[in-house]
Amino acid sequence: MIEIRPAGKRVRVVFNDEVIAESRDALVLKEGKYPPVYYLPRKDVKMERLIRTSHTTHCPHKGDATYYSVCNGRTARNAVWSYEQPIEQVQAIKDHLAFYPDKVDAIDCS
Repeated sequence: MIEIRPAGKRVRVVFNDEVIAESRDALVLKEGKYPPVYYLPRKDVKMERLIRTSHTTHCPHKGDATYYSVCNGRTARNAVWSYEQPIEQVQAIKDHLAFYPDKVDAIDCS
């Protein structure tokens, strides 16, 4: 079962000493036994720091994911993903991006 709700706090993503995303409108997605994942609206992400890659994956519960690398003096390949056309049950994450915690320097929530 997937649960999506407003994070209710500021979520900030740091990579190579730069805040590349910061939002008070983030969503938190909880899915089964997996750790919660923060999805930030595209409007709150420095999209000029992201390069879309050819990597894709499919999740039967969310749909097809597209991926981005983060580049700003350093590169983290496929560090960011997005469900651009999510299935109906998770439409809330459309136009949002999520970051792998182990590929960025920090994901801070306060």
